[in-house]
Amino acid sequence: MNKPLRRIAIFCGLLILALLARDNWLQYVQADSLAKHEKNRRVTIERYSQPRGDIIVDGKPITGSKATPGNDLKYKRTWKDGPMWAPVTGYSSQRMGATQLESIDDGILTGNDDRLFFRRTLDMLTGEKKEGGNVVTTLNSAAQKAAYEGLKGRGKGAVAALDPSTGAILALASTPSYDPGDFAGNTNAEAEKYLSLEKDKDKPMVNRALRETYPPGSTFKVVTAAAALEHGLYDGIDSKTDSPLPWTMPNTTQPLKNEGNIPCKNATLREALRVSCNTVFGKIGSDLGKDKMLETAKKFGFNEQQFVPVRSNASNFPEDMDKPQTALSSIGQFETAATPLQMAMVASAVANDGTLMEPYMVSELQARNLDTIEKHSPKEMSEPLSKENAQKLQEMMETVVEKGTGTMAKIPNVTVGGKTGTAQHGVANSKNPYAWFISYAKTDSGSPVAVAVVVEDSDASRQDISGGGLAAPIAKDVMKAVIDSKK
Repeated sequence: MNKPLRRIAIFCGLLILALLARDNWLQYVQADSLAKHEKNRRVTIERYSQPRGDIIVDGKPITGSKATPGNDLKYKRTWKDGPMWAPVTGYSSQRMGATQLESIDDGILTGNDDRLFFRRTLDMLTGEKKEGGNVVTTLNSAAQKAAYEGLKGRGKGAVAALDPSTGAILALASTPSYDPGDFAGNTNAEAEKYLSLEKDKDKPMVNRALRETYPPGSTFKVVTAAAALEHGLYDGIDSKTDSPLPWTMPNTTQPLKNEGNIPCKNATLREALRVSCNTVFGKIGSDLGKDKMLETAKKFGFNEQQFVPVRSNASNFPEDMDKPQTALSSIGQFETAATPLQMAMVASAVANDGTLMEPYMVSELQARNLDTIEKHSPKEMSEPLSKENAQKLQEMMETVVEKGTGTMAKIPNVTVGGKTGTAQHGVANSKNPYAWFISYAKTDSGSPVAVAVVVEDSDASRQDISGGGLAAPIAKDVMKAVIDSKK
C-alpha cells in the first residue's frame, strides 16, 4: 500500500473509532440524562400519555386529568377551584412545565418515580395501564376556603395556618391568584394567557404565603416579648417595666413614637402587648442587644429557608445593627421582614408551649392502589422558649384578643390569643401600610390551629387600615373553620 492510501486508511480508521466512541458515550454514559432531558419530546409525550395522579385534600382529589383528542400529548391537568388551590398545587402545563407540588412530586404523579418500579413491573405483567400515584396533603379544605374568601376583594394578601402540635400546614392562600387550568394545555392561546400572568404587575403567580417577605410590624413584638422572658430581662408579665415616655433611642435625639395616646409609661409586658407600645418593646430590644434578639429570632426560624416541601423564602432579622436599629427591628421595622408562614410559626410555637414543629404540607405519597410509598412524621424544629414562658406569653396574647387591639378575632366558647400589626410601607411610610394579625385558638382538647394573615389593601382608606380591622376577621374565620371541621 502506498503512503497516501495508508494515510487515508488510518484517517478513516480514526473516524470509525471516534464514531464508535461517541456512540458508546451517548448510549451508555449520557443515555439516562438524554432520556430525561426536558427538551426530549419523548419525555413530554410520555409524561402526558396517561392521566396524572391526584393531589388530595381531606381525602378527596382537588385535581384531575382530561383527554386532549388529536394531540400527541393525550391528557392535560385539571383543577377544582383552581385559583383557591394554585398556591398549594402550583401548575402543570404541557407547554410551560410544572411548579410547586406538581413539579416536586412529578415522579409520583406521573408514575415514573423509582419507588414505583415494582408497581410498574406488575402492571406490565398484568397488562394494566400505567397510572400515577397520589400526593396526600395536610390541608384543611374549610380553612383554605375561609382564607381565600377572606382575602378576595382585599387587594394583595396571604394566609398561612398550621397545626401547632405537628407543624402540619392547614391553609396556604394567596391573592390575587390565577387558574392553572387556563394554560394546562399546549395551544398558543394558553401560552399567551401564561405570558399575560407573568407580566401582571400584581404578580398573581407568586405564592405570597411562602415567597413574599413583609415588615411584620407589631406582630414581631411577640418574638421580642419571648426574648425578654427567656433572657430574664423581666420575670413577670404584670410587673412594671423600666420604660419612660418619651423614650429616646440610644445614640440619637430621636424619640420612638407610639400610635395615639396610649398608656405606655412603665407599662407591664401584658399591657404593652395589649395596646402595642413601641417604646416598651423598642427599649426591650435595645436593652437586650442585637445578639440576644438575633438568637431568639433564629430559634423561631428567622434567617433560614423552609422547605414544606415547596421552598419558602428565608425571613430576615438583621445581623449587623446598632442600638437604634436594634430597637426598630424589635418592633418589626428597619430590615426585619417575614413571610406569613414564618409568623404563623411564631404563633404556633407560643401555642405549643414553646416547642416549634417543622412545617410540612405533604402527609403521604401513595401508589395508584393507595399503598403508602412515603409517610411524613412530625419533627421538632426548635424550642424558642420554655413551657413556663410560653404560657406567660399565651396569657399576654389572650389579653390582646379579650380586651386589646385584637377583639375582632374573638370566637364564642374558644380561647383565642393574638397580636395585631400595622407595618409601615414605602419610603417615609408613604404607601398604605400592611395589616397583620397572628393568632392561635385553644379548645378543651388543645390548640388545633395557629394563623398568620397579611393584607396589602391598596384600595382601603389609610385611616381604615389596621391589623385588628382587616386581618383579624380573616384569621377568626380560618380558626373557626378548623375548629368546626373537627367536631
